[in-house]
Amino acid sequence: MKDLSDYKLSLSLRIDWSDLDLYEHVNNVSYMRYFQSGRVNFWEATSIYEHYKNSDQGTMLVSTKCDFKKSLFYPGNAIVKTKLDFIGNKSFGLEHVVLDDQEEICAMGKDIVVCFDFSKKQTIPVPDWLREKISEF
Repeated sequence: MKDLSDYKLSLSLRIDWSDLDLYEHVNNVSYMRYFQSGRVNFWEATSIYEHYKNSDQGTMLVSTKCDFKKSLFYPGNAIVKTKLDFIGNKSFGLEHVVLDDQEEICAMGKDIVVCFDFSKKQTIPVPDWLREKISEF
């Protein structure tokens, strides 16, 4: 079993009927939305979103990956846990796990994001303040 104690951010999302597919379990597309919710939770916890609103510099998703482990069903919750995976020069990675109500792993994901200046439309180095802040997670 995977040790989840180093995932400091957690978010519980109610599974909606619209999350399901023909087989009445959560559709693979829904997991991408769950990962997105985990990223937004990370952006808020680390002030990335606030910094973007004040500077037009933020982060942009460039890659995402999902490995499905176990089906999720309605009714229930998708518990998304997120942590920092790595920090590079202009990018960093996030890891996500999606758990069911019994805290069993249903999916594992990885994201790579780049720091981006939306005014100049180019990547930028990870700022020192951000490198320090995201290291907490």
